[in-house]
Amino acid sequence: MFEITKREGNAKRGHFDTVHGRIETPVFMNVGTVAAIKGAVDTFDLHEIKCQVELSNTYHLHVRPGDKLIKEMGGLHKFMNWDRPILTDSGGFQVFSLASLRKIKEEGVFFNSHIDGRKIFMGPEESMQIQSNLGSTIAMAFDECPPALAEAKYVKDSVARTTRWLLRCKKEMERLNSLEDTVNKNQLLFGINQGAIIPEIRIEHAKEIAEFDLPGYAIGGLAVGETHEQMYDIIEKTVPYLPNNKPVYLMGVGTPANILEGIERGIDFFDCVYPSRNGRHGHVYTKYGKLNLFNQQYEKDSRPIEEGCRCPACKRFSRAYIRHLLKAKEMLGMRLCVLHNLYFYNNMMEEVRDALDNDCFAKYKENLLYSMSQGN
Repeated sequence: MFEITKREGNAKRGHFDTVHGRIETPVFMNVGTVAAIKGAVDTFDLHEIKCQVELSNTYHLHVRPGDKLIKEMGGLHKFMNWDRPILTDSGGFQVFSLASLRKIKEEGVFFNSHIDGRKIFMGPEESMQIQSNLGSTIAMAFDECPPALAEAKYVKDSVARTTRWLLRCKKEMERLNSLEDTVNKNQLLFGINQGAIIPEIRIEHAKEIAEFDLPGYAIGGLAVGETHEQMYDIIEKTVPYLPNNKPVYLMGVGTPANILEGIERGIDFFDCVYPSRNGRHGHVYTKYGKLNLFNQQYEKDSRPIEEGCRCPACKRFSRAYIRHLLKAKEMLGMRLCVLHNLYFYNNMMEEVRDALDNDCFAKYKENLLYSMSQGN
């Protein structure tokens, strides 16, 4: 299922075969929380900007429009008209992010919906059932994400519960994949490593979940308050204890620099809202640093966002025009910036894969990080 074709230090080049197509790795997954990329980007756009994997969220789709409705519509792929892999997050991160609206127990988590306040219960079985209804390619195990700076006892207890939940997730997915009316009988389960920034707990948990022999593994609970140095340290210490023949996914990370550092430490899958969120605010990525198109200096700038970029925005429009759209609060401005940013990330990953194929990733990383630090 996962084949590593090249290595450069700890960095890996490979591909991951799924029922919805091959994923070339390392890969950046484009975040469409509610089955849409924020910024008026549709699935036809995703093809044009080199997206391989779209990521949606179990909790949000369960709340609206409802996973049972999506199953009736033929599953998430048909619902959003996307013919490539989809990864669904389990809803576990909402245990962390909706702290004021939830109560954690052994059986699962009791929520109040952030939309209408109605009571919701989600445990490992419910998360797997929702993700099965969605029919995603890859389903994430239901976990608890402890705060990065939490005390060791809390973290240890939380991680033990996450391991127990993983066993329940695996059993339930096996049951669901055997049912006649399941949307995707080949749905894959990725387990999640937790442990805050305590190396001993991270390593022990990695050893435990490696025994489950899952198709892939994720490192969760990072980029939630710790420093970049602490994050890199945890990645370095954890990855060696996860199966070396399975893909490793670093959840919710991050900047282009974070991604390059993650690849160097053995990460294969990434996702982050940065490119779309920043794009909606007129902040765009280039090889020469990040630009704020609201700045006065771009008022009469006839250049594209980035010279040589082949994204839909850069092929057709100037910085001056996009700035005008943003200032006028026209949705097109936001859309063009999001398209450019997602293309920048996806194209960067393509360049990374080419560099790994040609044994020059370290040089590529050094050159790009230097270039991005120089400003435009």
